[in-house]
Amino acid sequence: MTGTCSTLKVAGRDFSCRTFAYAHSVNGRAYFTIALDDPADQSHIVSFSGENGRRTNENLYDLTVDRMLLNSKNQPKADGLPVPAIVKSAGRCVQLGNFATGHVTSVVCSATDRSGRKYDLRFESDGSPITVRRVNPSAPTIR
Repeated sequence: MTGTCSTLKVAGRDFSCRTFAYAHSVNGRAYFTIALDDPADQSHIVSFSGENGRRTNENLYDLTVDRMLLNSKNQPKADGLPVPAIVKSAGRCVQLGNFATGHVTSVVCSATDRSGRKYDLRFESDGSPITVRRVNPSAPTIR
């Protein structure tokens, strides 16, 4: 999705975003993922994640957040890529717009982890149609 993050706070620090995306796994978990514009860390990524997303009407999607995924250059790596820390949290994301029509207006997320750290996001679309990609998992080809 293209647009701007008017608010992006991670544990009390303000950031801007480089990229914003939504993903839904085959197991039912949903992720609103933001690549932070952090000159000190090109691997700085956060995700608001939950399993109980629901569409309350055609243009409103509500996701109960139960964990934050926190990624940075300091995280342990698997296959050369940092593995995010999973932090139990409580919160909510609300998306205005509809993936099926290709237009999302905004996404607002807020969560607090068990240590009291707060995570806040306000993303506004620039009006461009979203890009939807379907990725089907397959068996590994490397043995």
